[in-house]
Amino acid sequence: MMMKNLTRYFKSIRLLAILLLLQTVCRAQSPAQNAPQLGKATVKQVIAAMTLEEKAKLLVGAGRGFGPPPPPPVPGKKDSAAKPAAPAGPMIGQTDQKVPGAAGVTYAIPRLGIPAIVVSDGPAGVRISPIRKGDSSKTYYATAFPVGTLLASSWDVDLVKQVGVTFGNEVREYGIDILLGPGMNIHRNPLGGRNFEYYSEDPLVTGKMAAAIVQGIQSNGVGTSIKHYTANNQETHRNTVNTIVSERAMREIYLRGFEIAVKDAQPWTVMTSYNKLNGTYTSERADLVTNILRNEWGFKGFVMTDWGGGRDPIAQMKAGNDLIMPGNPNQAKAIIDAVNSKQLDESVLNANVEHMLNIILKSPAVANYKYSDAPDLKKDAQVSRMAAAQGMVLLKNSGSALPFSGIKKVALFGNTGYDIIAGGTGSGNVNKAYTTSLAQGLQNAGLQVDDALLKAYPAYIAAERAKQPKPQRGMAMFMGPPPVPQMAIADADLQQDAANNDIAVITIGRNAGEGADRKLPDDYYLSDAEKALIKNVSEAFHAKGKKVVVVLNIGGVIEVASWRDGVDAILLAWQPGLEAGNAITDVLSGAVNPSGKLATTFTMDYKDVPSAKNFPGKEYPDQATGEGFRRQMPAEVTYEDGIYVGYRYYSTFKVDPAYEFGYGLSYTTFNYSNFKLSAPVFKGKLTASVTITNSGKVAGKEVGQLYLSAPAAKLDKPVIELKGFAKTRLLQPGESQTLSFTIDARALASYDTAQEAWVAEAGNYTASIGASSKDIKQTAAFKLAKEMVVEKDEQALAPQVAISELKSK
Repeated sequence: MMMKNLTRYFKSIRLLAILLLLQTVCRAQSPAQNAPQLGKATVKQVIAAMTLEEKAKLLVGAGRGFGPPPPPPVPGKKDSAAKPAAPAGPMIGQTDQKVPGAAGVTYAIPRLGIPAIVVSDGPAGVRISPIRKGDSSKTYYATAFPVGTLLASSWDVDLVKQVGVTFGNEVREYGIDILLGPGMNIHRNPLGGRNFEYYSEDPLVTGKMAAAIVQGIQSNGVGTSIKHYTANNQETHRNTVNTIVSERAMREIYLRGFEIAVKDAQPWTVMTSYNKLNGTYTSERADLVTNILRNEWGFKGFVMTDWGGGRDPIAQMKAGNDLIMPGNPNQAKAIIDAVNSKQLDESVLNANVEHMLNIILKSPAVANYKYSDAPDLKKDAQVSRMAAAQGMVLLKNSGSALPFSGIKKVALFGNTGYDIIAGGTGSGNVNKAYTTSLAQGLQNAGLQVDDALLKAYPAYIAAERAKQPKPQRGMAMFMGPPPVPQMAIADADLQQDAANNDIAVITIGRNAGEGADRKLPDDYYLSDAEKALIKNVSEAFHAKGKKVVVVLNIGGVIEVASWRDGVDAILLAWQPGLEAGNAITDVLSGAVNPSGKLATTFTMDYKDVPSAKNFPGKEYPDQATGEGFRRQMPAEVTYEDGIYVGYRYYSTFKVDPAYEFGYGLSYTTFNYSNFKLSAPVFKGKLTASVTITNSGKVAGKEVGQLYLSAPAAKLDKPVIELKGFAKTRLLQPGESQTLSFTIDARALASYDTAQEAWVAEAGNYTASIGASSKDIKQTAAFKLAKEMVVEKDEQALAPQVAISELKSK
């Protein structure tokens, strides 16, 4: 009896132990089971349920060492959650999580329904790995769209939005949540290595183009990241350079484009730049990241660093830079330690997390979107081709050399006629399935390319490439191979080419990108071989009464004044994307009438550029640290040109450019008439209108450009500033269209740092309508009766040292 009772007792004990164990397991699991889920609970409820570690990790990207969180423990399975995830890939633009080749991911918190979101380069097309795990049976190529400078040269916001819609579909269908673009820094200097990514020297054009492509991309339910915020106008020492610039220049030139993009399009994210701004890294400046961006402009998304940007994660958190990319565990630990030691209030993290979760909530990742990995690349390529042709600029066309008429045989000279440059290097590069060369484009249009040249150039280029050393690791691989020297053409061969062909087309190519700025010799200026090629070809063909056309396949401005008189036509094709050759041929042949206008000035010489004297600034080698690719050199650049960037300088100081801002020819002509204002006195708003008529013989489009000249009794001002632009539809010969522009109070105002306000001075204003900044067609005057304070702001970004800024008087 006693044994039975004892047996029952032990059974009861075992049963109780099992029940206690099950209860413990259930309790361990219940927080995850009952925790609020993103998308079902409010964002604030989700934040309240997050641990300090989870908050810190969400605010630090998972690209370098976190990997995904471990799975929850499985009852009864030993060490089921003990193994940490493997670290992710290298810093520059690589992750194998979800989308191989994407730039990075955020940290996932599955227990709260917070997924990892994928971010990917780049501004001219999705930049991901085209081949995965060595299996080429399925590819993941993307469309290379025209570079930003070409899109801006279209002056067509509807076109750019259409490109964005197409672009955003590829972002979504490749499983990406946020595209790291567009880039929208100002073309302060033509040697800027990433100018091709950016739109213009003018903040209005920059802001409107960025807003258009953001609207298009985000219409697909994916996000963008406008970058690099801000005053990141060079690549030289970009991680260490201290940009010294006045508050007025910041407000009117370098911030204005970002302001327009934020207010017009609400990009999901903003990316801070690498540089210091007046002594402090941009990602660590609360006045830039919170006061201006959020409080003044009403930005609703989250802010992320550039990859490896800034130095102090605590300062970044306090500034409102929500996400540190690509992220490493040390940064998360520093944030946790700062909260625990009371150096950082957890409420700061809560605000930053809220910014991020509000955007994550909108992402395809939250919706568990079943992306196809198969966008319609053939259809998208046609959009790229169409946009490319619309943004090309006809710089010269003597004797109606273009469009081709009666041309059957083309002598195509220049390396890039056969090895065309679709886009720039670095994070702006795109892994594309093909690039159509100009030779192919001409042949596709039924033109015959000289056979000897068609064989000689590819063979020469291949042989020269074989001689080049293999790229080193690090940034050298990111920057692409060096250019192949121009192939020399023997005089006897040239004479035969001139005899056998109807016309000569010479291509001049330039490329640049992330990590380095351009140089003057053999880059801004033509090489001796290029000059000789243009001279010799022109002489040979002109001697036989045949025309010579130069096609500029370039990403940034070059010197043209010294050689342009020797050729008959110059087509600025920029870097037109993967359908480059077809798009260029569309314009050369007349299938498309060029309607592009310069969004950046071509000067007569580099010395005419107002920033030439202090670009890229001073460096301090005695303070340098690190070696090789990781060498960091303290540097400093002072923006002594102030507000006088681009045409603002050339127009005010009467410096004649080779081709001015807003310039571009057409195969037809246009007449401007009936320019008028809605009232002679400004009372809050005015409307300007003009009628543009196609007075030529072929259909074409024209860009109307509205400039304003303001009284300058109190503040120094440029003589003209662009305040509006619009492009006509395709007008048939004799057809007219009336364009309208709104002039609001902000358009009249300049930033007065003494008042910390946008102020419109009382007096007489002149509105001008033009085909370019120099080619003004008509003017109209109006008056502002008394000074108007349009917007009052707080002091921000003030320089710590005096700046000797350029003044017009």
